[in-house]
Amino acid sequence: MASSPAADIIDAVGGPQNVASLTHCATRLRFQLRDGEKVDRSTVEAIPGVMGAVPQAGDRFQVVIGGGVQTVYNDIMALPQMADVEAPSDADVKAAQRARGPRGNVAWLDSLFEFLSDSFRPILGALLGASLFITFMALMSTLGVIGNWADPRTELPPSWQFVNLMWQCVFVFLPLMVAYNAANKLGADPWVGFAIMAVVMLPGFTNLANQDGAQQVAFAGTDITTIPIFGIPLTIFNYSSQVFPPLLMAAVLGPLYKGLKRIIPDNLQLIFVPFLSMLVMIPLTAFLLGPIGVYAGAALADLLSSINAFSPFIFAIIIPLAYPFMVPLGLHWPINAIMLLNIQNLGYDFIQGPMGAWNFACFGATAGVLLLAWREKDKQMKQTATGALAAGLLGGISEPSLYGIHLRYKRIYPRMLVGCLTGGLIIGIGSMVLGLENGVTTKAFVFTSLLTIPAFDPIGLYAIAVLAAFAVSMFLIVVGGYKDKEPVAAADAAISSGAMPGAGAGTAESVSDVAGGTALATAPAATATATAPAEKSAAAQAEHVAELTLVQIMSPLDGTAVALSEVPDPVFAGGVMGPGVAIEPTGDTVSAPGAGVVVAAQPTGHAFGLQLDNGAEILIHVGIDTVNLKGEGFDVKVSGGDRVEVGDPLVVFDRAVIEKAGYPLITPVIVLNADAFETVDPVELGAVTAGSPLLDLQKKG
Repeated sequence: MASSPAADIIDAVGGPQNVASLTHCATRLRFQLRDGEKVDRSTVEAIPGVMGAVPQAGDRFQVVIGGGVQTVYNDIMALPQMADVEAPSDADVKAAQRARGPRGNVAWLDSLFEFLSDSFRPILGALLGASLFITFMALMSTLGVIGNWADPRTELPPSWQFVNLMWQCVFVFLPLMVAYNAANKLGADPWVGFAIMAVVMLPGFTNLANQDGAQQVAFAGTDITTIPIFGIPLTIFNYSSQVFPPLLMAAVLGPLYKGLKRIIPDNLQLIFVPFLSMLVMIPLTAFLLGPIGVYAGAALADLLSSINAFSPFIFAIIIPLAYPFMVPLGLHWPINAIMLLNIQNLGYDFIQGPMGAWNFACFGATAGVLLLAWREKDKQMKQTATGALAAGLLGGISEPSLYGIHLRYKRIYPRMLVGCLTGGLIIGIGSMVLGLENGVTTKAFVFTSLLTIPAFDPIGLYAIAVLAAFAVSMFLIVVGGYKDKEPVAAADAAISSGAMPGAGAGTAESVSDVAGGTALATAPAATATATAPAEKSAAAQAEHVAELTLVQIMSPLDGTAVALSEVPDPVFAGGVMGPGVAIEPTGDTVSAPGAGVVVAAQPTGHAFGLQLDNGAEILIHVGIDTVNLKGEGFDVKVSGGDRVEVGDPLVVFDRAVIEKAGYPLITPVIVLNADAFETVDPVELGAVTAGSPLLDLQKKG
């Protein structure tokens, strides 16, 4: 990125005054906004360096940046206008929420998933680094340099023991890292959360199992060790690598900590809030929450293990087909915790192998998009896809691909799922042929990338499966494309939500077949020779010219025609929606620019999509951001499905209402299916009247 998009992002999310808080993860900026309705999503997605945007319930908004998110975050926080922003009081925030009324029926679900993801995302770097150490150890074991590094009974030389410690440090103390992040997310002192979890990880805690009075008891089919503490039985576990206990602990600590701060005077909080929190939470965690977390995790792990034991073939298909839908919802984080439990309890994990089929299918789809972007010379998509593919193949991180590309184009997911199925079938069938009881396994938690292939067993089966998943997804995207085939329908959906999509117009294809009608004008296109390929012969050029006809789009308004680049909206100004022209209106009536059918007529009156008889698919967007008026000042004259002729009124607008609200009246007139035409050019910029020629379209024969 030549320059930082920091200032543009802040402007697009409603300005610094609309930002209540800002954090970031491995790939995304995570905004808590004061009013989510102020965000201009299309503008955000059009900013160079932004891979995508993800609105969420509860005024949350995420901006996908990729690997450079830390730099962009730092640039935003360094903006002078951010330093001047004053946070509102708790009373102001509550009053604003009450005035706004209920928002989002699933805000609690967003909060749950954010709690899970924010508990892990800050340590992704450490986990990724550890996974590469693990891969290196696995490779050395495969080459016979060392013995089975994952078996604690294997006596490694001191030098290799030291290398082993480089990854063990992360996973042994993972509960402390999760406790810190989870407590911080819920508003408690993260170091208090860290300290509470540290108690049950002390060597002295586990040594209690060796003291007089300790006894073995059977519980839920498992032998556990307990010892009476002041007459209450304390269950002794090894909490290394456990993640459910710290999550449960933080879930209780957060409300407790906030409650104590409300009832304890400010001048005593520094001492008594941490003390009372620890006094309550340490025994509660050791006696109750810790064991519940262990058993809950074990139950989930046993459930998945039973499915895999019943049929590794079925399991190998279910996992890669389920993950594309789990990851956007954040449901994969609990599964990651189960992977860690499997490694701790079983010595191996059986989920990561099939999961690799999904990851590589995801990366293959991104590679296909990148190849098409190179062909089409789409600079923005090349940048997005290159960053996403690098994050995937080298780091095993799928979010930049998902949020930056895949979720923005509905044609990608079906093709990607075929790749997922291909990889899953290969793992499933290969496991049956090779007699693998648990399918493809790994002895350590790793990120499924090119660099970690050696960590899987058997390597050959896993490599074939993931590379096939990659190749199939890539092939299907390259052959079938990824852009939507129905631009007018896409525009209808976009303007219904009041936000234009941050992607180029798709391949031309009529939304509906329109019977009857005649073209507005047809004539030999003598000027089309200028657009014929230079390498064609004169005869070929003449034939090319003969195949073209001129289609004219009439002006829907009285006013002044100007270039799209003058529209104060980057989506229109950059031609993202397609080519066309804009009109600075002098009148107050928008008319049909040709004979055809109204495909989309918004009740707000701000936008119309038309399928004209001459084959052109036209979007007329009356003003910029006028959707925010919610129909005020607009008198809509047509409905979706209505037949119109040239000059029939579509809407009459009140200039005074729009101008008083501060919205620009400039009206883009866009050709959505430009790929169906050889050229799209304004007839002439300057003064125009409704019904006069506005655009010349050279129609392919």
